This record gives sequence, C-alpha cells and structure tokens, in this order.
Amino acid sequence: MEDEPAAPEPTTRRSKRTRAEVRPADFTRSDKIEDELEDEREESSDEFQEPRRKAKRNKATEGVSTSAAAGRKADLSLIEVIKGNGKEIPDVVKRWAEHYERNPKSAMAELLTMLFEACGAKHTIREEDVDETDVDDVVVALVNKAKKGEVEDYHSSKRDFKNFKDNLLYFWDNLVSECQNGPLFDQSLFDRCLDYIIALSCTPPRSYRQIASLMGLQLVTSFINVTKMLGSRRDTTQRQLDAEKNKKNDGPRVESLMVRLSTTHEKITTMEEMMRKIFIGLFVHRYRDIDPDIRMSCIESLGVWVLSYPSLFLQDVYLKYLGWTLNDKSAGVRKASVLALQNLYDVDDSVPSLNLFTDRFYKRMLELADDIDIPVAVCAIGLVKQLLRHQLVPDEELGSLYDLLIDDPPDVRRAIGALVYDHLIAQKFNDSQSRSTGSDSDSSEVHINRMLQILKEFSADPILSSYVIDDVWDYMVAMKDWNCIIGMLLADNPSAELDELDATSLIRLLFASIRKAVGERIVPATDNRNPHHTKAQKEMFENNKRNITFAMMKNYPKLLRKFMPDKDKVAPLVEIVVHMNIELISLKRQEQNFKLILQLMNEAFFKHGEKDNLRACVKAIKFCSTESQGALQDFAQNQVKVLEDDLVAKLKSAIKDVVNGGDEYSLLVNLKRLYELQLLHKVPLDSLYQDLVHILRSFRNIDDEVVAFLLLNMFLNVSWCLHSISSSETVSEMSLSSLLGKRDALLEELQYFLNNPFKLHDDGRSKTQLAYRVCGMLADLWCLFKRTKFASTNLEILGYSPHGSIIEKYWRICEPLLDVSVTADDAEDEEENKEYVEENNADTVMFALARLVATDSVPKEHLAPEIISHLDKYGVSVGEIVKHLLTALKKKGDISIILLEALKRAYQRYLIAVSSGNDDQSSKTFQECKDLAARLSGMYVGVARVKYKAEILNIVKEGINYAFSHAPKQLSFLDGVVLHFVSKLPVPEILDIMRGVERKTENVKTDEDPSGWRAYYMFLDTIREKYLKNEAVKVADVKEGTSVRRRGRPRKQQNLKGKRLFDEQSSGEEEDTIDESDLDARVDDKQEEDEPEEDKRGQTRTVDGGQATEELATPKTSGASS
Repeated sequence: MEDEPAAPEPTTRRSKRTRAEVRPADFTRSDKIEDELEDEREESSDEFQEPRRKAKRNKATEGVSTSAAAGRKADLSLIEVIKGNGKEIPDVVKRWAEHYERNPKSAMAELLTMLFEACGAKHTIREEDVDETDVDDVVVALVNKAKKGEVEDYHSSKRDFKNFKDNLLYFWDNLVSECQNGPLFDQSLFDRCLDYIIALSCTPPRSYRQIASLMGLQLVTSFINVTKMLGSRRDTTQRQLDAEKNKKNDGPRVESLMVRLSTTHEKITTMEEMMRKIFIGLFVHRYRDIDPDIRMSCIESLGVWVLSYPSLFLQDVYLKYLGWTLNDKSAGVRKASVLALQNLYDVDDSVPSLNLFTDRFYKRMLELADDIDIPVAVCAIGLVKQLLRHQLVPDEELGSLYDLLIDDPPDVRRAIGALVYDHLIAQKFNDSQSRSTGSDSDSSEVHINRMLQILKEFSADPILSSYVIDDVWDYMVAMKDWNCIIGMLLADNPSAELDELDATSLIRLLFASIRKAVGERIVPATDNRNPHHTKAQKEMFENNKRNITFAMMKNYPKLLRKFMPDKDKVAPLVEIVVHMNIELISLKRQEQNFKLILQLMNEAFFKHGEKDNLRACVKAIKFCSTESQGALQDFAQNQVKVLEDDLVAKLKSAIKDVVNGGDEYSLLVNLKRLYELQLLHKVPLDSLYQDLVHILRSFRNIDDEVVAFLLLNMFLNVSWCLHSISSSETVSEMSLSSLLGKRDALLEELQYFLNNPFKLHDDGRSKTQLAYRVCGMLADLWCLFKRTKFASTNLEILGYSPHGSIIEKYWRICEPLLDVSVTADDAEDEEENKEYVEENNADTVMFALARLVATDSVPKEHLAPEIISHLDKYGVSVGEIVKHLLTALKKKGDISIILLEALKRAYQRYLIAVSSGNDDQSSKTFQECKDLAARLSGMYVGVARVKYKAEILNIVKEGINYAFSHAPKQLSFLDGVVLHFVSKLPVPEILDIMRGVERKTENVKTDEDPSGWRAYYMFLDTIREKYLKNEAVKVADVKEGTSVRRRGRPRKQQNLKGKRLFDEQSSGEEEDTIDESDLDARVDDKQEEDEPEEDKRGQTRTVDGGQATEELATPKTSGASS
C-alpha cells in the first residue's frame, strides 16, 4: 500500500460540540420510486377508509386542462425543473431521452447548458457547436464569468440548496437509468458530460467544484446500480449458456447466448472504465480539496461505492483514501471516513480483503477514540468494536482506550463503557472463551466477577470507581441483579468468599447501582442542571425502589453486621437505606429488622470517627426518623434521643479526661461526631456549652484541630438557637439571654485569635486550617447577627456590628490565606488532613469576605478596597469570586470610591517599598499597581464606557488630586494608575483633564526637581501623543462654540492609526483607532460592535503586565487545492 500524504496538524483535546448527522452519500431512483409507491399506498388506504363521492368532471374540460399542464411542463427548462419540487424529473428525463433519440445534438446542447447553469453560470451551447466546441475553452470562459461575479449563489439558504442538490442528484440518477439501454453506451453523450464535469471540478471557483463534484460522484453511484443489474444479467446468461452446453446443443440459441454474454460483459467493462475515469479525474483531486464539504462528499461516496460494488472498489488502491482521511483536519471528513469503515467491517465477507488495510491503519483508528471532536470519537469507538469483533486488534493495544472510562465527555465514556462490557465482561468477541451456560444468576455472578477485576484498577479512588460503574451500568444487566450481589457479599463458602478488596469494590458497586436505579447521578454532570424525568421514568424508579427494598429487607442487617468493622465499607453500606421504601417494611411485617437496622447504625456511629462514615450514619438515621410512620417513627426518634444522650455523655467524659491531663483523641473524635450530627439536627447542648468554653479558655495550648471542632460545635449550636428564636412566634427572655451569652462567648473566643494571630499563622499546616475555620465562622456570625437585620424588631438586641479595628485585624488574618504563593507552599501538608480540605481553602475565605461586603454586614469601605487591591495575588478561582463581587457592587451603585481606594492602597505598598530602599521590591510593587489599574479599567469597555462615564471621570479627577496632594512624591500615580482610566474617556473630557493638570503647576517651579516631576511630564506627553494628536484644535472649537465654515467639498473623515499600533512595546492602554467619532463614545462602541467577525478573528491581543501586543494572523487562502 502506498504511503499516505502528509497529515495536517495533529488535533488537541476535544472541544464540546453537539453531534451532527452525516448526509446520505447517494440518491438512487429506486429509493425515490419506492417512497412514491409507499405514499400512493397510504393515500389509497385513506381513501378506502373515508370514501367520498367524487364530483363528475367534464371530459373535454379535463382533457384541455391536462394538455395545458403538459404544455407548461414542456416549456420548462431542465434547470427550472431541478430548482422546482422534483416531482416532474422522471417525466422530464423521459421526454429528454426521446428528444435525444430524435435529435442527439440538440438534446446534448440542452443537457450541457443545464450542467453549466447548475454550477451557477449562464452559458449556452448551440446545437451546431456541440461537437466543435473545445472543453477547455468553455471552462476558461466559465471561470472568467466567476471572476466577474456573474455566478448564481445557491448557498443563500441551506434548505433551498439541499433541495436543489437532492433534485440535481435525482435528475442524474434518472438520466442514467433511462439511458441504460442506449445512449449510456454510445461513447458520445456521457463521455462529453464527464469531460465537462471533471474539468469543472478542477477549477478555482468553489461553487463550480462543489456542484461538479456532486454530479460526478452521483454518476459513479448510478453507474454502479446499472452495473450491478448488468452483472446479474451476465450471471443469468452464463448459467443458461452452461445449461445449453451441458445439453450438448450447439444451435442458434447457444450463439445468441454467447453474443448476449459478450455484449453484457462489454457494457460492464465500459461502465467500469467510466467509473475509473471519474475516480482518477475527479475523486483523486477533490478528496483533498480545501472545502471540507467537498472532501466529506468524496469520502461518503467512496464508502458507498466500496460497500455496494466490492468487486471493483474493495481493493487497497481505493481503500487507502479512507485510511488517509482519518487524519483530515475537518471533523466531518474524519467522521465520514470512520462511518464508511464501520459499514465496511460490518460485512463479514469483506473482512478478509481488509487485512493489509487494517494492519496499516488500525493504530490510527484507536487514536481517533480520543479525537478532539466528540461525535468522531464516539464513532471511532464503534469502529474499534467492529475490529474487536473480528479479532483484528491485539488486547495490549487497548490500554489507552480504557483510560477513557474516566474521561470528561459523557458520550465518550458511555461508548467506551459499551466496548468494555462487550469485550471484557460479556466477552462477545472472544469465541474461545468458555461462557456460563447455567442460570441467569450464574451468568450475573460471572459478569460481576469480571467487573470486579476491572474495578481493582481503580480501588484506591472511589470517585474513579463511580465513573467506571456509571459508564457500564446501562449495558450490564447483572448490576441490577440485587439478589445476586447480596448473595455474593453474604457467601459463607470459603471458595466463593470475596477478598477484602473485591468486597469493598462490590459494596461500592451495589451502592452506586442502587443510586442509578432510583434516578440519581453518581458522577458530576457537565451542565449542572437538575435532571428532568418523564412520568414513565419516575414510575420505573419507584418500581426499582420497591425491588431494592424487597431484596434488602431481610439481608440488610446481615450485611451491616458482617461489614461494620471495616471503615471502607460502612459509608456506602449504611447509606443504602436512604434509597429504600420504608413504608414497605411495615406492610411486610419486618418491624424487627427495621429496629435492628437502626441499632446497628447507632453502633456504627460510635464505632467509627471518619467524616464519610459519620455523615452517612447521621443521614441514614435522620432519614429513618422522618420517613417512617407510626410506631416505627416513634422508635426511630427515640433512637435519635438515645444517640444524643450517649454522645453528650461521652463528650463530658472526654472533657473530664482532658482536664485531668488525659489524651485528647477521645475528645476530638466525639467532637467530630457532634459536628456531623449538628449539621443536620439540633442537639441540645445547654449543659455542655459552658464546658466547651471552659476547655478553650483553660487550655490554650490544646491541639488546633480540637480547638477548631470546639469552635465549630459552639457556632452550630448558636446557629440552631437563633433559628429556633427567629421561627418562633413568642420568644422568652431566658432564651434570648441564653443566646446572647452563647454568642458573646463564641465571639470572645474567635476574637482571641484576632488579637493573637501568632496562634494561627505558624509553620504547621494545622495552624492554617484553624485560621480558615476562624475566618469562616467570624464572617458567618457577623452575617447572622447583622445589625440592620434585627433593627426595628423585637429582636433588636441581637444585632451586632464589628468595630473597624476588629475588621482590620480580621483582614490581616485573611490576607495570607488568599495569597496563592503562600498557600502553594503548604500543598504538601494538605495531604495530611484532606478529610475536610474542601471546607478549608482560599475559596471559602474569599466567599466569606465577599458575603460580608455584598450583604453590607460590615461597611464595604473597610474590606472591599483591601480585597480588590490584592487582586493580582489571588488564584484563578478566587479571582473569579472577586469579579462576581465587583459585578454585585456595580449593581448597587457607584463604586468609583472603592476602586480608587483600592488603587491607593496598592500604590501605598509601592511607596513603602521605595522608602525601604529595595529597588527590586519597589519595581515589582509598582508593576503590580499598574497591572491592577489595567484590570480594573478593563471593566469599562464598549457600552460601559458611556454608562459609567461619571465613575471613570471621578476616578480620574480624584486620582489626580491624590497624586498632587504630595507632589512630586506621588506623581507616579498619574502614569501608573490614572492614565489607564483616561483612555476610557471621550476626547473633550481628556482635554479638560489635561488642562486641569496643567493649571495645578502654574505657580510651581518644576525645574528645581526635574527627576521628581518626570512622571508629570510623561503623563501629559502620553495624553498628547496617543489621545489628542490632531484633535485638540477641533475639540476646542467645538467647546468654545465657534463654528468654522468650510468651502468646497467636505473634508474626508480621517482615521488615524495609533502610533506603534503593531509595535510589540506599545502600551496596553493605547487605543486601536482615534478619529472624530471619539467626540461621542456611543459612535465608538457602535463601530466596535459592527466590526466584521473576520476582522476580529484576524487579530489576537495578549496583555502581560500592562503591555499589549497586536498580532496579525495570516489569512487563509480560498483557492482549490490541486
């Protein structure tokens, strides 16, 4: 096989796009006729069911109308018929064939004229010029017409073009079928048509190439239909001839059969020669055309040809094009090639002829399973399944495919799941594998054991196991065989008993499968939307829940008792009860089992101290106490009360041990249990709360994790008490006093860390974890007890607002937690305590700060500027939270004061660095200040420049005042900060700003300190150079009311390109275009909106440290590829 041509650039990770259907490659007359016959049958059926009396018609009138309609049809040209609805095409083709028999040249001239018009060119060939006209001369004339724009565009409407294309292909198919008994083999008509079609397919105009390619490809498809019919006739003639020869009859019949056989064979040879002519002259060039639609049409057609006429096209000389286009840069072409190969491998008889092709291209087929385009990847996985079915791919080559089980796009994961089930679990492709022939239960057990072997690869990560289960669940019926899974878990036979790893995987599989069966997601969704279920789906989920309950009812206590000691199995096993139908337990007289289940769950709660196990136990017990009814509910609620009492008793005992100098472990574990219980349920702690406060105050050197959970439990108790008071109609003085005492004690303990920050920021990771907790709880408390929330109510006494000094101390604790450079250093320590890591990170701290500012729980003038001034130090996710905060603040009103204050604080850090004499630090902080100004001014683009012009102007004016308040020390604020916002103002305001700045130095001797005033002059020079060049005089005339009358024709509007527009050192605030429309910002914005998309895509701007670079992309050519 020949080497493939150079492949385009390799595709990278996929982009998510919707799947597109592949267009049919052929259009046969037989399909159309069958559809019409079907329609007629339906119509006749309707008439039979609803008979109606037909009105009598005048035969003379009917005859006149019929002849008139026939006359109108005869007057239509071929192109007009094709542009119509297509119903008249068979009749028109038949009349044209009759015309060709009478006058071949006239009919051929009519057909060629239609061919040119189909390509969009108005060109007529006269009857007398048919034989004498040179093909090249006509094609050159047509190309010249295209250069002049004299070509009709059929692509204005996709629907109209599809209708035109279908009718055109239908016309040529009918024409070939109609001419198969004569003109098709006269070596004149179709030879001339092919010459023009091939020549037009190689011209530069894309419309010519597209239409000519479609016609040429359809002709091959139609030729194949005729050739197959001739082949059938040849086989029949050969059989008849063999029969006559066996009779030893050499009469005229034998001679007649031999003549017919020879004639039929010659016709087949002629047809194949025409097919090769089109393939070599058209396909070989157009399969690599620059237009992906043309390439896709070629590959789709080739797939049809190979499948329908394998005697000619099922050869490597043709198949190689399908392999080469697997590397096409267009997803549609790659998909067309994959689908063609799928259909080809689906035919068992074709597989032996594909051995060499498979050896050459099977690795590329495997690579396409991870294609950048999702539909291509899904189709490629289906192709790999075909290869596995024929055992054409070694198993060691499939490792990369199995990695896609945990890939991101759900469609790819599902497709790989189907492949894994068929190949590894059901083993449909392995004939040598002995399969179970026993009952369904045995078959399910075999499948589950194979699934467990797969899950062993992901046993260390339950999340990855969930992905694998989700991928295979739809195809693996054994996962819904609850009795089989439970029987495997409870098996007492040592030979059948599972090892620890398989038992853990099987329990995870059981829990995940139950969740899927009741309609829950076990992996995160990409769209984050709640799933919508139909009525039938909901009924199916309820039926599954009943089946699960029946299967688990008697066996659930056995499972809990057997696997309770293993901490890895408890959480998924306990949480199964949440997906059961508790009502059925009473109906089936299983109350004792229900009580035993609750008792075992309580036992598990005190047996384990891990977060997942505790959370699962609390969730399950809470579910049983709320969803059960009658006596069972009373028993469940009593069990909850017993659990609370036991937990409080254990806590008091642990506190006493700590006071007596004992170990802190028991206290920590029981505090975690109380924390998880309080997250879902209010626990009365009146007698215990003061003990928790006493431990905090008396043992300041206690472990920080213990301190964190002491504070968390106190906070949750205060929150529950506040909720009870807020939801009650009447509130007692005692409950109010108790709540205030608890709140003040908690605030005092939290503020202790504000006053002693060294207790939080230490080298150990646990210190930082405590800092996260303190920051989060303080913010939550300030929001819960916000003074304005309780103002003018009976609960006004509960209102609280922190003092400004407290807020400043709070920010000093939060600041290092948000710095991405600081938190990155502790990444390794995070592994030590990752159980609650999702609750202790920079995102949670920024959420707390943003909530305080957005809800006005604290004066935003304190925190908001600090948050914004450190924007460059945050990670990506924290930066996104700040962006949302700015958006929320902008909706509330003017934020210019906040932005300016943030810029001042960033600039103050620069001044401090300058005063310290550290040049490196001063240059770094000044660059950070400039970057911050560039990012904040970037909010005012487009329409926002007009909408928020007052804010921009206020920032500029107040910024100038700030810069001159300590001149020349702070003048660099002009160039570093103010200049970024000046660029967002219209020219008249810029001129006013410049004049105001100049007036501030009228009585100042700037020559005495030229270095100090350099920033001032740089600021003015930049304004003049970038924003006011050739504009100051015009704007001044406009503002002073003087009108200058010009004579002669109007001056052409200038469009001045900014200086150094394409210079890599041009400043980030430089405008792309400065013209007279700057007098009105709305015109600027409108011009930006109206800029063509092609122009916008041609340029890419990158901003780095306030510097911008305009990069012009090389435009794509649009000519034909040879």
